Amino acid sequence: MIPQMDEYDEQETIKLTPREIVAELDKYIIGQDKAKKMVAIALRNRWRRRQVPDSLREEIMPNNIILIGNTGVGKTEIARRLARLAEAPFIKIEASKFTEVGYVGRDVESVIRDLTDLAVSLVKAEHTDMVQELAELSAEERLLDILFPVQTESAAVHNEVQDKPDSAGAQKHEAEERSRRTREKLRQQLADGKLEDRIVELDVSSESVHMMQIFSPIGLEEMGMNIQDLFGNMIPQKRKKQKMTVSEARQVLISEETHKLIDMDKVLQEAIYRVEESGIVFLDEIDKIASSDNSGAGPDVSREGVQRDILPVVEGTTVVTKYGMVRTDHILFIASGAFHVSKPSDLIPELQGRFPIRVELENLSTEDFIRILTEPENALIKQYTALLNTENVKITFTKSAIQEIARTATEVNEKAENIGARRLHTIMSTLLEDWLFQVPDAKIRSIKITGKEVKERLNEIVEDEDLSKYIL
Repeated sequence: MIPQMDEYDEQETIKLTPREIVAELDKYIIGQDKAKKMVAIALRNRWRRRQVPDSLREEIMPNNIILIGNTGVGKTEIARRLARLAEAPFIKIEASKFTEVGYVGRDVESVIRDLTDLAVSLVKAEHTDMVQELAELSAEERLLDILFPVQTESAAVHNEVQDKPDSAGAQKHEAEERSRRTREKLRQQLADGKLEDRIVELDVSSESVHMMQIFSPIGLEEMGMNIQDLFGNMIPQKRKKQKMTVSEARQVLISEETHKLIDMDKVLQEAIYRVEESGIVFLDEIDKIASSDNSGAGPDVSREGVQRDILPVVEGTTVVTKYGMVRTDHILFIASGAFHVSKPSDLIPELQGRFPIRVELENLSTEDFIRILTEPENALIKQYTALLNTENVKITFTKSAIQEIARTATEVNEKAENIGARRLHTIMSTLLEDWLFQVPDAKIRSIKITGKEVKERLNEIVEDEDLSKYIL
């Protein structure tokens, strides 16, 4: 007997205080305290808004943020970690993508459609986890029906009852008991994994719609639709017999049972709600669409056109998606850019007004690099230690080695393009290149990286400016 699926309560909104949010961000991002503080307030304000009376709730708009700073100082990481903390739908898009094709490039509203797609996948995965146990139980019952069809035993009992009607009740009881024992033996064998390689025949759906193609200058992905969504319900699903092992059949049946147990209407409703109330859009490289020249000629016309296309979505509009209408009024937009050539005031006034909070991120120092290498939970040294540990090799870095790596990163950033913490990735990769190539090697069981070794491996590259630009 399979238990019925319970109704699931709506997921409780995260209730971290601003201080707790910053503390969580500190685990992954070094420095940038001002930026962390502002995004923590923005996230907490979303929770506060849900607590106010309904009459005022719709009037409280999110305070969108512009993060200003060089590449590699943590702008994207702050937004990404914030979204994970809030368990919110999150999408990163480069503003310059909207200028690649024709006048304005990609349809700006497609960002909201992509965000909704992500939200649906997120909620569906959560609901799948909820019903996983029930789906496995149902799949096991169906597998047992395939391995030991009940109707065959029932037919045999029926024939015996017709031949000897006087002893019908006893025979029927005996047959049912025999059938139950056989089924339980098979259940135990399934649990013990003894039937995994047995071949069974299974009815599976045949996706005939995949053969159809439509070519359009816009592209159906821009409409947020696809052929299956348009015609899936109109064209009946075909089924076909397919032979496979019990192990393969179990996965197919679990998938089918999961689909039956999940209420997709509820999934879509919850996904749209999350997008509208908790969605975060990270608009990177917004400085690329800012115009520092107001002459009205050249590519700046296209840039201003893109800004005017982005404006309605940021201000609040209703976007048509394949899952329904999605309002963007309360989606949090976090924009970022280096603003080397242009500045935030070069954006059109209407768009500036929709990003009232501006935070300038600081360039990273040698001390910051030392902390980035060692402190965060995903620190680079921890990553390489874990990677080499898979080859049973222990790697250690002395204090002087870490200081020399950080110093080299600062020096190269000053001489060449300043790419912030990303410089540490190129330096670590160059430093450990030979070791990573030689492992696995029976002779290598431990590696110790010292400051002297870092200097020997990197000094020649750093001193040659052209080589430094090419390699580091």
